[in-house]
Amino acid sequence: MNKLKGAIFDMDGLMIDTEKLYLKFWILAAKDYGYDMKPEHVYAIRSMARKFSIPKIKSFLGEDCPTEEIRAHRTELMREYIKENGIEVKKGLFTLLDYLRDKGIKMAVATATPSNRTEEYLHTIGAYDYFSAMVCGDMITNGKPAPDIYLTAARELGLPPQECAAFEDSPNGITAAHAAGCHAIMIPDMTQPEAELEPKLSAVYESLDMAVEYFERSSGQ
Repeated sequence: MNKLKGAIFDMDGLMIDTEKLYLKFWILAAKDYGYDMKPEHVYAIRSMARKFSIPKIKSFLGEDCPTEEIRAHRTELMREYIKENGIEVKKGLFTLLDYLRDKGIKMAVATATPSNRTEEYLHTIGAYDYFSAMVCGDMITNGKPAPDIYLTAARELGLPPQECAAFEDSPNGITAAHAAGCHAIMIPDMTQPEAELEPKLSAVYESLDMAVEYFERSSGQ
């Protein structure tokens, strides 16, 4: 195994416990527009770039579905909720971030979330300063499940993807990380990995702090 010199993190559902909010508010926002969005529809578009998620939603709800209006409504509902209730951090995040920082591992964020909201969330939880690069959904043309976001993040770190671990909670994210050549490590959030995803996985852990073991193995400790 290549010695790992970089770590690239998804954000929603991986560092912060927001996927349950996306589930709740996608369904509520769609309902407000008269559409019956199901949990499986939301699962299918997790971490997916907008250019891919729009046709996916239309395939579920119909070509006339006003996807952008529903998305904007969902964003506002989530913003109001987070303003009132804050953001929950996923278990083990800072244990892993502190470990990687102490080991001199370069860190980046690769998320489908727009840059302004990414910065806001990371500042809110106190994680922003851990990262030397940030690649967001509005900064690239082809988002997840295409590999571009991970290729860009690795390049921003000055590393080949093969020397980077990529942390993801969703199948779309794992597909992107694996296609880029990263070590694709899954920390399942709302669903466990299905059988067809297993060949793309370098490791699966219940929580982020448990992934310290992967880095220790890569360094021969």
